[in-house]
Amino acid sequence: MSDISRLSRRLIPCLDVRDGRLTKGIKFEGNVDIGDPVETARRYYEEGADEIVFYDITASHESRGIFLDVVERVASCIFIPFSVGGGISTVEQMRAVLLAGAEKVSVNSAAVKDPHLISRGADAFGSQAIVVGMDVKQVPVSDICPSGYEIVIHGGRKYMGMDAIAWAKKCEELGAGELCINSIDADGTRDGYELTLTRMISDAVTIPVIASGGAGHPQHLVDAVTEGGASAALVASIVHYGQYSIAECKDFMAKAGVPVRRV
Repeated sequence: MSDISRLSRRLIPCLDVRDGRLTKGIKFEGNVDIGDPVETARRYYEEGADEIVFYDITASHESRGIFLDVVERVASCIFIPFSVGGGISTVEQMRAVLLAGAEKVSVNSAAVKDPHLISRGADAFGSQAIVVGMDVKQVPVSDICPSGYEIVIHGGRKYMGMDAIAWAKKCEELGAGELCINSIDADGTRDGYELTLTRMISDAVTIPVIASGGAGHPQHLVDAVTEGGASAALVASIVHYGQYSIAECKDFMAKAGVPVRRV
């Protein structure tokens, strides 16, 4: 992995959106409505979030486009980078999201089915604008998945018989600027990130890796960027339910010796 030891590690709230509302589940199931995504984004921006990620969690499964109205409303009230994913399957859709105000687009299911979507997006908008989201499940080690981690798409519904480490390397080759690694097994559990998976991918690529799924205490964020080797930690439940604020998380990271941007 490239030397990023002197760079600030990022703290990135993740807002899952369904039908225009903020929602949260556990292991991709049992989602409940927890508020307005635009107001929540504004609050996290004011608290010192480095970036924000929005996912339309049912767009791919429902084969429909992204929520551009939400993107435009967010762009009008926060002044930090944010990325948008869910249902993006063409360069034209990427362009629409970026024109609506996002700095980055995140592709997941569509990129697995059409890997050159990554290179087309990178050619059109630059690698820095293309994030590949990877939803990963631990499985028995096999010839198909020698790492023991498999790519799953459509919101955790469809196993693809693809090894996560091999796919991460392929995404980098195709021009992805960043990878967001979400462990389905850890998602929403608040038991900590899947550090083995995160470290394996961080060591396999040179582009930034975002750890996602499982944060329940600020120590987990520290673990993600130290033991896991991630450049950033994605958070959801830990901040959505008021367990910790963005500022408290970053204070904890700073006291643990992790370089973070302070407000």
